[in-house]
Amino acid sequence: MASVHESLYFNPMMTNGVVHANVFGIKDWVTPYKISVLALLYDMTASKITLPERRRLNKLILPLQQGPDLTLGQFLKTVEECCPQTAYAVKLRLHEMADGELKDMEYFFSTLPTPFTAFDSEAYKTSVVGLFMRHMLLAYNKLSFSQVYKLYKSLQHYYHSHYAKPTDGPLGLPALGADDSDMDLTSTEDTVGDRIDRDELDSPVHESELRNDSTPSRGPLSQKQAEYFLARQAYLLKNDENKALKPAALQEELNNMLKFNPDFAEAHYLNYLNNMRVQDIFLSAHSLLHYFDRLILSGNEGKSNGDEGYGRSLRYAALNLASLHCRFGHYQQADLALQEAIRIAQESNDHVCLQHCLSWLYTLEQMKGSDSTVLTEDSVKMAAHFCLPYLASLGIQSLVQQGATQGKTAHKLMDALKDTDILHWKHSLSELIEISLAQTTSIWRMYGKSTMALQQAQLLLNMSSLEPVNFGVQQNNTEAFAVALCHLAELHAEQGLYCAVSEILQHLKEQFPPHSQHAKLWMLCDLKIQFEQHMNEGKYHLAEPLVTAISALNKTEGLYRKAQVLKALNRSTEAYKILQRLQVHCEKTKCTEVVIRVMLSTAELHWESSGFSTALPLLLQALALARQHHLQSLASESILHLAFTQLMLGVPEHALSVLHEAIEPVLAHGSVIDKGRALLLTARCQMAVAGFGPNGHGQADLRLAALAVDTLKESAAYFSKLSCKERLRDVHYLQALLHRSLGQTSQCNKSAMLFRLLDQELQSPAPPVSMRL
Repeated sequence: MASVHESLYFNPMMTNGVVHANVFGIKDWVTPYKISVLALLYDMTASKITLPERRRLNKLILPLQQGPDLTLGQFLKTVEECCPQTAYAVKLRLHEMADGELKDMEYFFSTLPTPFTAFDSEAYKTSVVGLFMRHMLLAYNKLSFSQVYKLYKSLQHYYHSHYAKPTDGPLGLPALGADDSDMDLTSTEDTVGDRIDRDELDSPVHESELRNDSTPSRGPLSQKQAEYFLARQAYLLKNDENKALKPAALQEELNNMLKFNPDFAEAHYLNYLNNMRVQDIFLSAHSLLHYFDRLILSGNEGKSNGDEGYGRSLRYAALNLASLHCRFGHYQQADLALQEAIRIAQESNDHVCLQHCLSWLYTLEQMKGSDSTVLTEDSVKMAAHFCLPYLASLGIQSLVQQGATQGKTAHKLMDALKDTDILHWKHSLSELIEISLAQTTSIWRMYGKSTMALQQAQLLLNMSSLEPVNFGVQQNNTEAFAVALCHLAELHAEQGLYCAVSEILQHLKEQFPPHSQHAKLWMLCDLKIQFEQHMNEGKYHLAEPLVTAISALNKTEGLYRKAQVLKALNRSTEAYKILQRLQVHCEKTKCTEVVIRVMLSTAELHWESSGFSTALPLLLQALALARQHHLQSLASESILHLAFTQLMLGVPEHALSVLHEAIEPVLAHGSVIDKGRALLLTARCQMAVAGFGPNGHGQADLRLAALAVDTLKESAAYFSKLSCKERLRDVHYLQALLHRSLGQTSQCNKSAMLFRLLDQELQSPAPPVSMRL
C-alpha cells in the first residue's frame, strides 16, 4: 500500500518546482562561450533564416543563455541541428576573431545591436536576447585592458583547442562521443551537467590555467547558470530521476560548485538529495547539516521567513534530520531529532512546524508497529484548525490505511477518500490525488476486487498532472506510480499475460533505477511473480532460490513462500514449524492477510496426513477472519478449502452447495489458477454426487456426469494458459474416467493419451488426486 508521507520531506529550495538559489558574490562575466552565443544572436538578427529554422533557434536561445558553458564542438553541433547555415556563419565569425587580432574582437562588440536602439529586432531591451546582450556589453565595458587581453587569449584557446583535434566532422566539428551526445541541449536528456572539456577555459582572469592541460579548467558558474543548474536538477530529481545527471556526475558538478563557493547553501541541499538517491546515510546527513549551517551563516533567514529566521532554520533542520533517520529505519535517532524539533517549535510558538512534527510523530509510531490512531486523529483536527489542507489530507489517508488493515467496512473508507479527493481538487494538490488513487487501488486489491483495482490504477496512470510542467518533464516517478504499476503487473500475471508483465516491469526498471528509493517495490513484485509462475508450472527447483531474494526485501513474504516450497517438496514437518512461527509473528503485527494464508496452508498440511476433520476448525477460523475484514478473495479461497474438506469427508452434496457461494466471485475477480482450481473442484463434486468415486454405488447420474465433463474442459483451458502440467494431468485423468463411464471411447482414448504424455514428461509420480485442491 502506498506510503502517504512520501511528500512530508521539507524542501526549502522548492516552491512550485523552482529552486531559490543565490550564489553570493558571483556576477555575470564574459567568457569565450558567451562570445559564441553573442555571435549566434548577432547572426540571427542580421541574416535571413527560414521560419522553421528560426523557431528551432528561438527554442534554443534560453537554454544556451542559462545553461553552463559548452565546448565549441558541442555548441556548433547544437546550432547545426537547428540551422546549418547559421552554424557556419557563427564558425566564420569566431574564426575571424580567433585568427585575427584583438581589434577584431573589439570591433565585434562595437557592432552588436544596442538593446536601447534595436526596436525592430530580437535584441530589444525588454526581450530575453536584449537583456543578455546588455549584461554582456556592460560586463565587457567594465574590463580593464589586461582583462580584455586575457579574454582574447582565452577565446583563441577556446577556438583552437577544438580544431586542434584530429577527427573533424561536418563544419570541422570533432566527432562527439557518447557522453557529448547525451549532453545535447536539444535532446530530452539532461544537458546541464556536461561542463567544459579539460582543455577549455571558462574564466578570462586565470591565464595560468591556459597552459595546464592536465587539470580540468572548470571555473565558477555565474549566478544565473547556478540557479538554472540547481532548478533543473532539483526538478528532475523530484519528477523524473532518469533525466537528471547520474549520481556520480552530479556529485562532481556540485563539488566543483562548492570548490568556488563553500558557503553556497542550496548546493549543499542538492547534494543531500543526490546522496539520498544512493541511500548514503553518512553523506546525506553531512550535506543536510551543512545546508542549514550555511543558511544561517549566509543571513538568508530574514524577515521574509518569519521574525526568528535563525530559530526557524534550527527547528526545520531537526525535522529534516528526523525524516532522514525515518527513511533509513533509525527510529531511535529519528525520535530524538523529532523531540528536539518539537521543543524548538514550541519555544518559538511555530504552529506549522509543530503540525509537521506531529505528522512525523504518528508516522514514526506506524513504522515502529505501534497503534497511532489517536495521534493521527489529533493531527487531522489540528491541521484543519490551522487551515493546513495538505497535512489534514495526509492524516485522513493515513487513517484510511490503518482502517483498511483493522477491518473497517469498505464504504466508510471510500467515503473518507472521497472527502479527501474533494479537498485535493479544491486546493489543486496533485501529489495527494495520486497518493489517493494509489491507496484506492491497494484497498480494492486487498478486498479482492481486481476489476476495480485495475480501473483505479489505469485512472492514475492516465491522469494529467496538475503540476506545472517544467523542462518538458511530467511528474511520474513518485511512489504512487510505482505502486500502481506493480499492481498492474500482478493483475496481468494473475491472468497469465506474462508478455505484458515483462513490458510493465521493464518500464518500472527504467523509471525507478535499482539505486532509487522505490526500486524495492518492483523488485519484490518481480520476484513474487516469478515465484508464483514457477510454482504453478511445478518447477520447484527454480522457485526455491527466489525465496532468499524475497526474504531480503520482505521477511514475512519470504518465510511464507519458503513454507510453500517445503510443502510442495513434501517436507511437511519443516513447513509446519515455519508456518506456526509466522502465524505468531503476524498476529502480533496484525497482518491479517498473511495470518489467513498461513491458516489455509496449515490446513493443507493436515490434508496430507488425511486429517480432514482437524483442518475444519482452522478453515472456519480463516473464513470468519476474512469476512470480518471484508477480504473477499481470501474468503472465497477459504470456502474452496472447506468444500474440498467436505468432499473428502464424504458429503459432496454439502460441498457443492458451499461451492455455489464462492464460484461467482472467483470467476469474476479471481486469478486464472484460482478459476481453474474452483472449476476442477466443482467437477469432482459433481462426479461424486453423480456416483463416481470410491464411495459411489448404484446407477450414475449421466446428466451430472455430462455437466462435469464440460466443467473439466473449462478448467483445462485455464490450466493450459498457465502451463500447469501437474493439474492438467489430473484433469485428463478425470476426463478419461468420465468418458469411459459415458461410453465415449474415442474421447476416453484421447484423454488417456494426453494423461500418458504428461505423466511421461513430468517423470514424477502423481500425488493422489484426493489429496490436493
